[in-house]
Amino acid sequence: MENLLRAAVRQRKQYLIEELLKKGIYKKENHHLFELTLSDLEKEYLARSK
Repeated sequence: MENLLRAAVRQRKQYLIEELLKKGIYKKENHHLFELTLSDLEKEYLARSK
């Protein structure tokens, strides 16, 4: 069984990636979204939500 925290992080990352893709964001600098950490995705999402 997958660790609950790990599952929550994975789900949150997937949600943020999907939301950023809807906004037309596919990369940050030279990194694809799936390569970013949860913290980086959160920062990018918040910056684009303003």
